[in-house]
Amino acid sequence: MRRLTVAHPISPVNEFLVVLWAVLPVFSLIAVGGMARRVEWLTEEADHSLLRVTINILVPCFILDKVLGNEALRQAGNVLLAPTVGAGTVALGILIAVLAVGATGLTDQTSRRTFGYSTGIYNWGYMPLPLAMTLFDRETVGVLIVHNLGTEIAFWSIGAVMLSGLGGGSIWKKILNPPMAAIVIALTLNFTNAQSLVPQFLLTTAKLLGDCAIPMGLVLIGATIADHIHEFHFAKGGRVIATACVLRLGVLPVLFLLLAKYLPCSVELKRVIVLQSAMPTAVFNVIMAKHYGGDTATAIRIVISTTVVSMATIPLWLKFGMKFVGL
Repeated sequence: MRRLTVAHPISPVNEFLVVLWAVLPVFSLIAVGGMARRVEWLTEEADHSLLRVTINILVPCFILDKVLGNEALRQAGNVLLAPTVGAGTVALGILIAVLAVGATGLTDQTSRRTFGYSTGIYNWGYMPLPLAMTLFDRETVGVLIVHNLGTEIAFWSIGAVMLSGLGGGSIWKKILNPPMAAIVIALTLNFTNAQSLVPQFLLTTAKLLGDCAIPMGLVLIGATIADHIHEFHFAKGGRVIATACVLRLGVLPVLFLLLAKYLPCSVELKRVIVLQSAMPTAVFNVIMAKHYGGDTATAIRIVISTTVVSMATIPLWLKFGMKFVGL
């Protein structure tokens, strides 16, 4: 991690604190969103518009700002391998969660499918992106964005099919969205070294808008959690919560780190895999479960429990993972 590379050795406690301080702003922004909802400064009626602005404007601008001029994304290995790793790790997570669903005690098929889906899909964007921006360099952030292309495709295809058996047309409509278009355009311009053709005022505009993407997304996540927190009942879902936490924050990180250590790839992609290994489940899984007919209560238990526990495990896994992989 670039911020941890210093001229003199630092103690393990200080290394842990560096990572912890990088994680805390993420959770603080989520808490801000939750408080804004509680005092009704951010209403449910505003969510839809703000979400559309975030996904259709702010996130594409963020992508353009981080990809254009990124030297690491002129390497074919990063452009091709990173999305493959993203899609593959999502598929791996869902497979392992499905195999372990018997430990949850769930008998309803909808609940079982929701468990496999929610536990298997990790938080690939709103949490790791600000962490990558704090802990690593610009090249690593760019590789993370391209990695997320594969994650996004798996999210809308494997995930959506698992929840509802949805037809291909609707899935492709979801895949072909503004962030995807921004990735394709930015990668093409960057790979052909044509970003110099983009006027500077447009690049500045993209940066200003892109800087708002992560904070706005995290605030909206906090508001969503506040809306559904009343559905979180540990007594009714203790086995679900325990199994999800063990898998998502215990078993899967080990497999991710083994992949990062032995996969022949760039340093930037290894960092991305280490970072994703520590992530809890994606908060957006709650919205997906609700939209596609899954068990919303199960999704909420998994999302809230893994997110809360990850406040302690993220610094530990990142610290251990970077040393284990040799970065």
